[in-house]
Amino acid sequence: MINSLFMINSSGDIFMEKHWKSVIGRSVCDYFFEAQERAKGPEDVPPIITTPHHYLISIYRNNMFFVAVVQTEVPPLFVIEFLHRIMDTFMDYFSECTETAIKENYVVVYELLEEMLDNGFPLATESNVLKELIKPPNILRTVVNTVTGSSNVSDTLPSGQLSNVPWRRSGVKYTNNEAYFDCIEEVDCIIDKSGSVVIAEIQGHIEACIKLTGMPDLTMSFVNHRLLDDVSFHPCVRYKRWESERVLSFVPPDGNFRLVTYHIGSSNLTAIPIYVKPNISFREGSGRFDLTVGPKQTMGKTVENVLITSQLPKQVLNMTLTPSQGTYSFDPVNKVLSWDVGKINSQKLPTIKGSIALQSGMPPPEANPTVNVQFTINQLAISGIKVNRLDMYGEKYKPFKGVKYITKAGKFQVRT
Repeated sequence: MINSLFMINSSGDIFMEKHWKSVIGRSVCDYFFEAQERAKGPEDVPPIITTPHHYLISIYRNNMFFVAVVQTEVPPLFVIEFLHRIMDTFMDYFSECTETAIKENYVVVYELLEEMLDNGFPLATESNVLKELIKPPNILRTVVNTVTGSSNVSDTLPSGQLSNVPWRRSGVKYTNNEAYFDCIEEVDCIIDKSGSVVIAEIQGHIEACIKLTGMPDLTMSFVNHRLLDDVSFHPCVRYKRWESERVLSFVPPDGNFRLVTYHIGSSNLTAIPIYVKPNISFREGSGRFDLTVGPKQTMGKTVENVLITSQLPKQVLNMTLTPSQGTYSFDPVNKVLSWDVGKINSQKLPTIKGSIALQSGMPPPEANPTVNVQFTINQLAISGIKVNRLDMYGEKYKPFKGVKYITKAGKFQVRT
């Protein structure tokens, strides 16, 4: 299946490679670099590139490309999902997945890749199993390993590896038994010049942090389970129970994991929590920029961490703007405007206005730029999804339980 993996940074340098079968030369990445040059930005690089003898399947996250080299035809989503799982594992081990973190933990990274893939096929991808096999790095362990020449790899098989619940290790004990769930939703949206919604959809997931003693069996029910139509589950969820009763029944892994991922695609079900009123005009040598942002359908919740960015045409030399709140910056090299609004006060809507300086002698831009919006709303799930109750069976203690809702902007774009 997967023959090799190349990790490429934002400068286009291959800073790490791993081969599971025969060694494939770095020259195979030239096809990837050619596609990267043709793309407008890093996110526009095609995820699947066909070469005469290989397929290159890649993902882009945290300013890095993970490029898998495959020699035979495989389901591309299978490889893409596995690459994301590798990144998530690095995040779990090193608390961040950056070029620096990977370089600082070269040995652990190679040990993890060796265990996660066996002869090119996925083997151990569960965090609990991996942490019993390969101990997460810390300063003391690093010093001991350097002095003694030993490795992080355990001599014994993980207890969960041979059980029918491989995602949970046996003998888990906690003084405080807690179960926390974060329901996070991202709104992907395109709004046209008149303010009408072209497309809107919600990508949601429920992140769990479970610290429970023993082998608990949890059930979670929802107030409006009909919204959960297009869903994918962690392997611990009993799918037949969900199909018949619309109840999530599972023996949870120990620690952090993603329980459910769901997608709500119909635009009429998607509430847009924020509106943007742009007024951008260009004429010979100059232009005007006027933009207002405000809350909409937020159920009384505050919109926070608002950041507005816009890629302006190449004719723009500079911008002189006055924001009513927050700070703005304009990058004259990349022609990117960034306005950090912060928190929106519905009594006084944030606005930014001013003039645009264009290059003299050049015709004004034919098309207006698009505006990208980022925001966060705490204690609100914009789809209306709500956890009804969470019950625990199989253990006698009473755990502390909590559910938090967060709505964020995904790819939220306003055309001007």
